Amino acid sequence: MSDPKIFSHPGEGEWVATPDGNRRRVVLFTDELMVVEFGFEKGGVGALHSHPHVQASYIAEGRFEVTIDGRTETLAAGSSFIVPSNLVHGVKALEAGRLVDTFAPHRADFL
Repeated sequence: MSDPKIFSHPGEGEWVATPDGNRRRVVLFTDELMVVEFGFEKGGVGALHSHPHVQASYIAEGRFEVTIDGRTETLAAGSSFIVPSNLVHGVKALEAGRLVDTFAPHRADFL
């Protein structure tokens, strides 16, 4: 792994296009934990998927339809959710918005 990034300042980090048409930027990471910001346009979809990492997400802006293990709820800015390891999950942006996701351990595929 490259050197851990333990401090972040506004505007740092390069936005990268995601395979499902959204964008992400790695904010901070160590071997054990990673913070990633995701940006969505209205109607943007984070396709259903699973991974071994535990994920906790905070909705920084917008409203999202969030599905975890077949259960769907609509969440707005200030809300959060957690995805236990290996559960199928995804989101749909009901308006433009941003998610701040944490992953434990870090997502090596994002570096």
